[in-house]
Amino acid sequence: MFTLPTALTWARILLIPLFVGVFFVPAGTLGLHEKNLIATVVFVVAALTDWLDGYLARTLNQTSAFGAFLDPVADKLMVAAALIMLVELSRTSTVIALIIIGREITISALREWMAKVGASRSVAVSMIGKIKTTAQMIAIPMLLYFDPLFGIDVAAIGGKLIWVAAVLTVWSMVYYMRKAWPELRARKAV
Repeated sequence: MFTLPTALTWARILLIPLFVGVFFVPAGTLGLHEKNLIATVVFVVAALTDWLDGYLARTLNQTSAFGAFLDPVADKLMVAAALIMLVELSRTSTVIALIIIGREITISALREWMAKVGASRSVAVSMIGKIKTTAQMIAIPMLLYFDPLFGIDVAAIGGKLIWVAAVLTVWSMVYYMRKAWPELRARKAV
């Protein structure tokens, strides 16, 4: 069944080429400031659709297994695209991008495996994961915008915050792996 929340999730995925493509528009058409602004707006709109599709799915009782699968995939694709562009623009470190993207792939695979063996509750979203996501979702728009805003050096703040997000990323990955460890050992997966 195609629902409004699922449509919003698909819209988030479809925003990725627009988000990435804006940085490849010729300089004579758009200046760097305009590219930064458009990319930031697109990323923030995508982040808001993430919140909105979850809210609508619960409110309208339109949750589905496919929606539950697609939503985190859309989130991870958008964050990965943003991090890759930030590395391309020399606004963040390749190490940070690898840490965050690698963690997302690892924990997604772990969650899928844990769900398959009926133990998904042990790797449910934790508070540390939520804090990591919050830091990341504030840092990325700041690094995308990059220019000073009302006298505030958003690039410097975003740069520090993305490091905080990377540390929290490692911390949350260790947390989830420790939660899953008993199940992994019991099933002789390690």
